[in-house]
Amino acid sequence: MFSYPTSVDSLFNELARLSRDLGGPYGASGMPASIRAAARGTFPAINIGASDDEVEVYAFAPGIDTSSLDLSVQRNVLTVAGERKLERQPDAEYYLNERMSGSFRRVMSLPDDVDPDKVEANYRDGVLHIRMQRSEQGKPRQIRLQ
Repeated sequence: MFSYPTSVDSLFNELARLSRDLGGPYGASGMPASIRAAARGTFPAINIGASDDEVEVYAFAPGIDTSSLDLSVQRNVLTVAGERKLERQPDAEYYLNERMSGSFRRVMSLPDDVDPDKVEANYRDGVLHIRMQRSEQGKPRQIRLQ
């Protein structure tokens, strides 16, 4: 019998129960199997940092085939898109699957002085690292008094 949750935690427990009841032990294909997994955020997780010389982006995306990645910079917008294939053992029975699978797309605004012609990217140990140089015009310069 349904009763109204008395706390946020019990609300999440009730939503997780409903999700299990509706989706069965496997959850929806390509979606997190629990409401708690969905609440953790989007995929891939992103860190962006900047110095006077460059902007760096780290995308934490383990299990990606690099041939599925599509990176682009246009009008100070970086787009990271790709797909992580669903990997299942044919004879295994899954009770919980929180590993994201399927297509993803992240779009990030960049500073105005990023040079789209000076971008490097590599993927190692599940981390996509993108380095973008800042243009000379955007760097601070000293002005000598006369």
